[in-house]
Order: sequence, then structure tokens, then C-alpha cells
Amino acid sequence: MTHRPTAGLGLKPQHYAEAEACPAVGAQDGLWFEVHPENYMVAGGPRLTWLERIRSRRPLSLHGVGLSLAGDERPDREHLARYRALIDRFEPFVTSEHLAWSQRGGVYHPDLLPVPRNREMLALVCRHIDEAQAALGRRLLIENPTAYLSMAGHDWDEVDFLTELARRTGCGLLIDVNNVHVSAANMGFSAEDWIDRVPGDLVGEIHLAGHSSDPTWGQALLIDSHDAPVADAVWRLHERLVVRIGARPTLIERDGQIPEFSDLLAEQARAAQALSEAPSQTPSARRAA
Repeated sequence: MTHRPTAGLGLKPQHYAEAEACPAVGAQDGLWFEVHPENYMVAGGPRLTWLERIRSRRPLSLHGVGLSLAGDERPDREHLARYRALIDRFEPFVTSEHLAWSQRGGVYHPDLLPVPRNREMLALVCRHIDEAQAALGRRLLIENPTAYLSMAGHDWDEVDFLTELARRTGCGLLIDVNNVHVSAANMGFSAEDWIDRVPGDLVGEIHLAGHSSDPTWGQALLIDSHDAPVADAVWRLHERLVVRIGARPTLIERDGQIPEFSDLLAEQARAAQALSEAPSQTPSARRAA
């Protein structure tokens, strides 16, 4: 029914029909789709019907934005139950969440907010990941966030913090290469060094997206806007990563200024080509397996 996932696309409702009809030929042999589970936590309706039809033809991943794993409250049990129901129904090959917080006291914020990388936060996020993985019956991949402002109180750099999270909980990592590029530009560190240091055996998925410059600050402040094609600098970082760690399922994200489906397929084909030229598995990954 499906091929091994290689390069995928974030699925948008305006592309349901084209996604279902997309032929399994050439670069699209490994095409897969990713959705936010929060958009499908409903009892029924046309959106679930479309997703079932597409899932019957293609692999699917679920990329959560609502668990608030870095919040100071336990993950919402009702949210986890609805999330688990989607997992049981659609059997995604990957399930992921963000290293961020987004709600407190029943108030939900419209963005994924940052956290200090200190010992207290490490223990809290580990507890929440453990609880979420047990409730969902799945290993989660945790995504690196985007940084816009300096934050005091860090005990670890980002790569070391993510690595320690994975070591303590058994979770994996979702490396958003655009987030690395945007954070590096905003915070003044080397994106190449970040990419070179992340442990390859922990990486289960990669995200690629476009970004924009702030209307006031211009190139001095980049925004992870997901409303533009993937930038050349991000493509270079992706190639650098997969050449080192081997091919990993790679997603093209587009959440604003949604183009024609054919334009997204062109980016998907470029990612698939990069993956086809990378080693399928590195020696360290084989030892870890």
C-alpha cells in the first residue's frame, strides 16, 4: 500500500483531494503527510473522513502543538486521551511534540513559549514526557524551539539539553532545521556547529520550513513564519545533517501563504533527492539499533 517514508508534506485541507490523488511514482514513492492532531480531535465529520482516505494510501505522522510539555502543570489528561484515540485510529509512523509551554490555568496561548534550560526544568519536562509517552503508548520525538530573545538561567546549551532529555526519557528528537537557522541568526551562534553536534541516533524526523524577516528589525530578527519557500541556507543545513547522520524522514512545513500543491511537491522532491544521496544509516546508528 505504501512505501518507506522519505520526504513528506504538512497536509492542508485545501489540498485534500490532490493529496489523495497524488500518484506513487518517482520522488513521491516515499511521500507522507503530517497533521496537527489538535485539528482532528473531533467525533466525526468530513475532515476525519478525508484523513482516513489519505491514510489508506500514505503514511501519516502526528505533530502535536498542545501538550505544553514545558508548562508547570501536568499534561491535560483529556487532551492525552483524545490524542491517544487518534493514534489508535490512524497508526502514525511518527508522533512528535514541542519543547515549549502553551497553557496555564486553562488559558491557552497562541504561540509555543520558551523555557530556561536548567535542572528544575529538565526534571519537570522529563516527568511530563514520561507521562505523555505512557498515556499515548508511543515514543515521542521532541522538537527544538525557535529563539528570539536571550534568556537567563540556562545550565545547558540546547543540544546538550535535548540530548539529556532523550537519555532520561527514551524520547527521540525532531530536528527543525529552519528553527536552528533562525535561532542562530537571532542569537549569534553557529548553526553549522549545532547541526554537527546533535546525536544522529536520536534523530527520528527532520522539519524544513521558510522564514521571514521582522517588519521593523529586518534581517536582525528572523521569524519562523512558515509562509515562504525553504531558504537556500536551510537546504544547505539539511544536506549537512543528513550527509552526517544518514537519511531521516523529512517534512516540508507551510502554514501561511499556502501555495499550489505542485509547488510543495517540488520542494518535497528536492528533499527526497537529498535523502536519496545520503547514507540510509550511519555506523553509530547501526550500533544503537
